[in-house]
Amino acid sequence: MNNVLYTVGLGLAVALIVCLFPMPYGYYTLVRFVAMILFGCMAYSFYKEEKIPLCILFVALALLFQPFMKVTLGRTMWNVIDVILAVALVILWYSNNKQIK
Repeated sequence: MNNVLYTVGLGLAVALIVCLFPMPYGYYTLVRFVAMILFGCMAYSFYKEEKIPLCILFVALALLFQPFMKVTLGRTMWNVIDVILAVALVILWYSNNKQIK
C-alpha cells in the first residue's frame, strides 16, 4: 500500500485519540469525514493488492464513519472504537515501516 496512506493513517490515529477529550462538534464531523476518505482509499489500495478481507474491513469502516447518515452508538462506544482503530492504525504504520527497511 502507498506509504502516504500509512502516514496519513498515523495522523488519523492521533485525531481519533483527541476525540476522547471534549471538543467542538465540528471537530468530530471533520474527523469522521477524513476517516471516511482515508478508509475508502485504504480499501481501494487493499483491493488492488488483492487483500480482500482487509478491503471489506476498510469499506465497513468507511461506512461506519461516513458523516452523512450518522450511526448513533453513544459516546462510550465511539470512544472504544476510536481507541481500537488508533491502535490498529499505529500497528499498520509500524508493520509497513518494518517491511520497508
